Amino acid sequence: MTAFTLNFRKSYLPIAIVALLCVGVAAQQKAEKRNMDLVGYNDLQARSAYQPTIHKQGARWIAYVGHHGGLRLNPLNGKQEDNGTSILDVTDPKQPKVVAHIPGEPARPGGGESGGAQMVRVCDGSQLPRADKNKVYLLRSFGGSAHEIWDVTEPAKPSRVTVVVSGLRDTHKSWWECDTGIAFLVSGPPDWRTRRMTQIYDLSDPAKPVFIRNFGLPGQEPGSTGPVPTELHGAMSTGPRGNRVYFGYGTGANGIVQIVDREKLLKGPKEPTQANLVYPQVARLDLPPDAGAHTTFPLLGMQLGEFARQKLRPGSAAAAGVDHDHDEAAPDRTQASRDFVVAVGETTANECLENRQLVRMLDITTESKPFGVASWTVPESGGNFCGRGGRFGTHSSNENFTPIYYKRVLFIAHFNAGVRALDIRDPLQPKEIAYYIPAITDKTDKRCVGTGADQRCKVAIQTNNVEVDDRGYIYIVDRANTGMHILELTGAARQVANLP
Repeated sequence: MTAFTLNFRKSYLPIAIVALLCVGVAAQQKAEKRNMDLVGYNDLQARSAYQPTIHKQGARWIAYVGHHGGLRLNPLNGKQEDNGTSILDVTDPKQPKVVAHIPGEPARPGGGESGGAQMVRVCDGSQLPRADKNKVYLLRSFGGSAHEIWDVTEPAKPSRVTVVVSGLRDTHKSWWECDTGIAFLVSGPPDWRTRRMTQIYDLSDPAKPVFIRNFGLPGQEPGSTGPVPTELHGAMSTGPRGNRVYFGYGTGANGIVQIVDREKLLKGPKEPTQANLVYPQVARLDLPPDAGAHTTFPLLGMQLGEFARQKLRPGSAAAAGVDHDHDEAAPDRTQASRDFVVAVGETTANECLENRQLVRMLDITTESKPFGVASWTVPESGGNFCGRGGRFGTHSSNENFTPIYYKRVLFIAHFNAGVRALDIRDPLQPKEIAYYIPAITDKTDKRCVGTGADQRCKVAIQTNNVEVDDRGYIYIVDRANTGMHILELTGAARQVANLP
């Protein structure tokens, strides 16, 4: 070996190492996708994001995004503001623009993602029975301490209307029926034994909230004894027509799926005794200890073509679900027509250091006897997701029932595996048809495991929540400050949806 060769190798080695490192970083900064393309992007002022809600206001489309706690500069006014609610004009999805930010509750010292204003729902006054017909209203949490109503008729000039309830220990993923005004608020009143349960309010006139009742699982109510059941995460209601509310308790462990008769819940005895809490319950399914129920999304009246020619055995009509008298619009039940709930758990630990959460399909055709029929997850081997950093596993599904996607395509936020689109036309065999994993940016925050000298940190995408609008666009927001991406299906996946 000549001196020239030796010196060349010595000088080239550091360059080669740097080059390899640069390639690694560049690879992390490239989006990964199949049958899904990026339409538009906004960094959300580098605020950690939770729930997006997309609302059509006149000729405009407005996105309302709830945030976890934190403090960031708002370039609109040059002020440092506690993370709260971002309001974006997404009429042109290629150029989403922040038009306002409503500050939220300050984060507690050492409180992680405490504070902020994670949850947001929006209703038109023209829909609400007793509201000002010319206004648009926003219902949001204020950190963990309160729920508020805001006037967002002019999205760039939001103004607070009232505080629905305050003095709470925690809040989370509420639900608001725009046609009735009934709101199912996830709250933590000081006298209840759990951090999160349900407070029901009539917000048909948002300026004058009317309390209806408190609700939870037996053992959570004031004065009860013994073990406290896992806390509520959120509810989804089918309103007066469907007459059901689907509750999900527990995010990443000891999950419970509860089906409740809405009319009995609203009109039944309201004192929180164990008997009164059980009275409106149609069914309760306790999941295994390693399974959570972050989101409970109903898929009702699914037509399973595979069983279209099947005849029911005499005497099995009830088992086929014809006892569903709560759904007057449902067709005559056969084995081909079945009801399901999608139970999605939330993975909470980084780098696979706990049980991974999945999508679970539950057959509720006979409501009193729900049972699991299928599950789905992203294969870890497909992308070395445990080694990428941050969380890997499911978190939530879209919650808009738009006919473009309902009972056809379900979108799942999967943290460092981005957003995944599932063909659910056969709920017994959900199939992935598209995905999009955004590129990290200079604003993407690190995620760590371990402590002290043993701590290691990695920068990773953390797709936290997903929603769709009635145009068919897909919106994903990131827990690690990366922002909001607006997407659309392409290729074969687009053919599964009922796009106009």
